[in-house]
Amino acid sequence: MNEVSAPLVVALDGPSGSGKSSTARGVARALGLDFLDTGAMYRACTWAVLDAKVDLDDAHAITAIAERVDIVSGLDPDAPTIKVDGTDVAGPIRGDEVTAAVSQVAAVPKVRELMVAKQRSIIAASQGIVVEGRDIGTTVAPDAAVKVFLIADVAARAERRTAELGGTAAEVSATQASLARRDHKDSSRAASPLAQAEGSIVLDSTYLTLDEVIAEIVALVEAAR
Repeated sequence: MNEVSAPLVVALDGPSGSGKSSTARGVARALGLDFLDTGAMYRACTWAVLDAKVDLDDAHAITAIAERVDIVSGLDPDAPTIKVDGTDVAGPIRGDEVTAAVSQVAAVPKVRELMVAKQRSIIAASQGIVVEGRDIGTTVAPDAAVKVFLIADVAARAERRTAELGGTAAEVSATQASLARRDHKDSSRAASPLAQAEGSIVLDSTYLTLDEVIAEIVALVEAAR
């Protein structure tokens, strides 16, 4: 009987603003793999919670929304999509309101349990995938063939994030403070906190271009095949 080979899984974790999404998309594109942005899934759930006008301090109500909504992630690195009950929310989930609330929603243990189950199902159905987030190597796919923990100096992350959002130089310090708060929330939450997974490779992108980061990870994947 022929053995069914497991899908190639590349796990890319790291703090907010470290360049995970752009890097993961680039790696997936270079290797012809699927791409999954798990952060977008939590943002989509947060959008649904806000749309339902649920109290962010009511974990039971948040859980009820998370159990009800149908979140569908497109896996094409060239055109990733995210829908909630058939509605395209790719734009709205990047807004300030969702950004301010996503850490609180994502910290609800049942929300993480539901999202992790969805993510594992997507991975299992793929022939090969690059998955980015904050708990991929530790929780979602601990057996991934390649696990990378992408970091960057918080000042560099703030500059990149501000430029990405079309902000001005004067807004960098506020962005840096926001990222620092997000780092603390993500690292200190009880459910699947942001942490370097055992066996993962730390890659500091502070002084690297996006293309250089992608090339390093592609080389790691090729060596692991």
